[in-house]
Amino acid sequence: MKTIKVSVVTPDGPVYESDVEMVSTKALSGELGILPGHIPMVAPLQIGAVRLISGGNTEYIAVSGGLLEVRPEQVTILAQAAEVSYEIDVDRALKAKERAENLLHQQKQENVDFKRAELALKRAINRLDVAGK
Repeated sequence: MKTIKVSVVTPDGPVYESDVEMVSTKALSGELGILPGHIPMVAPLQIGAVRLISGGNTEYIAVSGGLLEVRPEQVTILAQAAEVSYEIDVDRALKAKERAENLLHQQKQENVDFKRAELALKRAINRLDVAGK
């Protein structure tokens, strides 16, 4: 079966690189499924999971937004942060989730940045979901 090269890169360096049969992820415009030979495109990504299918195996990567660049033989994901499912520190993600929830419940404090706390909560939940796969 044909494959497409996938690279996931963060400001800290490469996170994942391999040839896969299909890439599935969520862009701001909706769910995307990418196969070898896909038309070129660029799309902003949501906080979510990138699903990589190859040889009947599925791998998951948690990304916290970024950009997806598709070319017929390569997919490049430039993410603010990304973690392969088996590398996610579940305890750290649970603590981040608790911190974000506590901030969101402190509505009487004026110095709480609710948008930032909301995004932190979404990132933590995404990491926990991906770690469970």
